[in-house]
Amino acid sequence: MLRNGAAEASPSPAGGSAAAPRPVRVWCDGCYDMVHYGHSNQLRQARAMGDYLIVGVHTDEEIAKHKGPPVFTQEERYKMVQAIKWVDEIAAQAPYVTTLETLDKYNCDFCVHGNDITLTVDGKDTYEEVKAAGRYRECDRTQGVSTTDLVGRMLLMTKAHHSNIDEDLDYRKHKDNFGKGPKGHSPWTGVSQFLQTSQKIIQFASGKEPQPGDTIIYVAGAFDLFHIGHVDFLEKVHLLAERPYIIAGLHFDQEVNRYKGKNYPIMNIHERTLSVLACRYVSEVVIGAPYAVTADLLDHFKVELVCHGLTEVVPDKDGSNPYQEPKRRGIFRLVDSGSNLTTDLIVQRIIKNRLEFEARNQKKEAKELAVLEAMKKMEEEEHERGLQS
Repeated sequence: MLRNGAAEASPSPAGGSAAAPRPVRVWCDGCYDMVHYGHSNQLRQARAMGDYLIVGVHTDEEIAKHKGPPVFTQEERYKMVQAIKWVDEIAAQAPYVTTLETLDKYNCDFCVHGNDITLTVDGKDTYEEVKAAGRYRECDRTQGVSTTDLVGRMLLMTKAHHSNIDEDLDYRKHKDNFGKGPKGHSPWTGVSQFLQTSQKIIQFASGKEPQPGDTIIYVAGAFDLFHIGHVDFLEKVHLLAERPYIIAGLHFDQEVNRYKGKNYPIMNIHERTLSVLACRYVSEVVIGAPYAVTADLLDHFKVELVCHGLTEVVPDKDGSNPYQEPKRRGIFRLVDSGSNLTTDLIVQRIIKNRLEFEARNQKKEAKELAVLEAMKKMEEEEHERGLQS
């Protein structure tokens, strides 16, 4: 089990002998393959229902059995969930079907899941037992995003995604994955149906301002499809100071598209904001940060250190280095995350995995159809022979 940021039970009242009430322990579980802000929002809601949140993460083998091969390894998925700030503890190798035995093993009062049904490979409700025992709670599912939705956006990355989307056959093929039709799409993210609100930002934001003694560190980027490579980088940055206060500057969609090209960003600025805010290493987010880290920005936030990973730094529109000011001040530092994962590599991995999975399912369906047709033909022949006799 991996523990991080575990909440402590409230101490007994000063001078009192009565023991403090036992913390309410909450259980969540899932695949958490390609973690997005919808997962984070589920865990935020679950944590609010109790005092201590334990998240069970299924193994690669269990996921492959019930849903198909995962995109990320279980070790990667453990680390992604561990980085979500509302999680107190990770339970590795959690069973796919949630039982009372599992809840009792981790001393959990109840489990929480979104208001959608999760089934095993044989069609059984994975929460049937805990529901019957009254130890099940539901939270609202985040509208406008799902793993299927994001995979659909990525599958369209090699297609005519920006032009004539209403006539795009590949878009229509995957349209059901997106929840709605193609109207009202962003020219950069194409099919995102997420609607940002100030309340959602407040729910995700820590609301904590830097305190005396904090080291204010600034990082900037797209942080698109917030993934394990980003987490590794932010974790390393977090270790650079005893009391780090990390501010993440997120570039607008148009800016990301300028330096990334293709159909990036896959997630729009609002989605990327929530994804980064959910990370335990980030204290604040600048929405629509300028591409160049200017003197005004550094002075306004009283930045003491500016960090960037080992990925390529694309020049600004005028050909200048966007980090020339922090370099001039001697506060710029390159940070090796130790990870070679980038958004490009993640997209390639996901597309390869999903297309292979779809091909496997098509072969399976074709084989089942052939068997059914053969059985039907045999029945017709037997019926024909019966009529002749």
